[in-house]
Amino acid sequence: MNISEYTRYDGLGLADLIRRKEVSAKEVAQLMLEGVEKLNPAINAVVEIYGDRIGRADQLFSPEAPFAGVPFFLKDLGAAEAGQAQEMGSRLAKGQIIATDAWLTMRFKQAGLIILGRTSTPEFGFAATTESILTGVTRNPWDLNRIAGGSSGGAAAAVAAGILPMAHASDGGGSIRIPAACCGVVGLKPSRGRVSCGPDTDERLFGLAQEFVISRSVRDTAALLDAVSMPAPGDPFIITRAGQPFFKEIGVPAAKLRIAFTAESWTGVDVDPQIAARANDIALLCEEMGHRVEVSGPHFELEPYFDALGVLWNCSLGFACDQLARKMGRPVDARHLEPVTLKVYEKAGQISAADILRARAALNVTRRQVGAFFENYDLLLTPTIARLPVATGTIDQNQDIPLEDWYLGTAPFNAFTNLFNVTGQPAISLPLCESTEGLPIGMQFVAGFGKEALLIRIASALEQALPWIERKSTVHVST
Repeated sequence: MNISEYTRYDGLGLADLIRRKEVSAKEVAQLMLEGVEKLNPAINAVVEIYGDRIGRADQLFSPEAPFAGVPFFLKDLGAAEAGQAQEMGSRLAKGQIIATDAWLTMRFKQAGLIILGRTSTPEFGFAATTESILTGVTRNPWDLNRIAGGSSGGAAAAVAAGILPMAHASDGGGSIRIPAACCGVVGLKPSRGRVSCGPDTDERLFGLAQEFVISRSVRDTAALLDAVSMPAPGDPFIITRAGQPFFKEIGVPAAKLRIAFTAESWTGVDVDPQIAARANDIALLCEEMGHRVEVSGPHFELEPYFDALGVLWNCSLGFACDQLARKMGRPVDARHLEPVTLKVYEKAGQISAADILRARAALNVTRRQVGAFFENYDLLLTPTIARLPVATGTIDQNQDIPLEDWYLGTAPFNAFTNLFNVTGQPAISLPLCESTEGLPIGMQFVAGFGKEALLIRIASALEQALPWIERKSTVHVST
């Protein structure tokens, strides 16, 4: 197998070849490494490669596992691996070594994935772009002058460029879906609680953040969700299991669905006209597929919603900085934090326990309002992001500007996404369209809480109608 052949397969495809001994896991790992060596100097998506595992790849997995021998990267934030570094894109965490495997990391390994490295993230995953002082600028393989999105930009760029078929990602405001849209790959944020955050935490970011993967195919997404969505001992909440494995939803005709559609952001952010036009095209396609599509969107009070998000995001980041400062023996200052992050940290020091309780109460109101909206619809269709990827250096955290101005700059990228971190609903970004410049345009589908099966069904149907698997980024390992 050569590297061009390697990129034709998704994760399940590679695992099947490995099981049938048509190729070895070691050969596949070496091809992944070849892709990194070839492209990472250009896209800067991979922070570290575990080179000592390449030669031992054939011994690092169970042949019966669904993703037997498939190479995999962890994001440098969230679920981590014992004995390996996790630096969170921050100089404050430089050199941090993790003591225990996360439950999700164990599930990835049990699924047969071989963890071979780490992908880049902005400082503490706080931005819609993946650029940091510690690891540099991660670039979009469709246009190296543009952002790959964030905060899982390293994962999305690596998958889009063909380095590997899937990679770990996390989403606290759109951080799986935004880079998936920017880089033209599949990004599912599962329902709150579908994937355990154990054992070191019960819920990340007050329940706003979920972890999973970025992939190239819907079937990989479905099969891996089956593999990792098992509750960990001691989890505070256990979500209702699906009626059948998510993988069995692939190719199942979706019954006539009630789909709400809007290309207008409820936050008031202007949507790029060609993104809005492509969203309308997908709405029409859904109608042609037999679904009932109605122009509609959720309504809720914006001011208390944004105030509450700010409180919870800011105090979470502030707490993380204090914890790391004690652990690493470093001060929280401009030598160790980027300007925007430092401003957030300083603001976090002004937040009281009462502020946190008020914020949680405000978001409960939002959840109830949006929940009532979904009583009338099976799915909501929107663009994933409101603007095409901007130039690098535009919305990163290394800017000495007022915090409010920085938030305004990032608003077009999370205008459609962060609401569903609050509601806990599953949402997926699919690479269904292209811009006139040849950049990918992602479309977001949102289902009711716990209803990932509906998302897998509609995504599978759209993957058949508008196949994207052969679409290659400008910078790609096969070229």
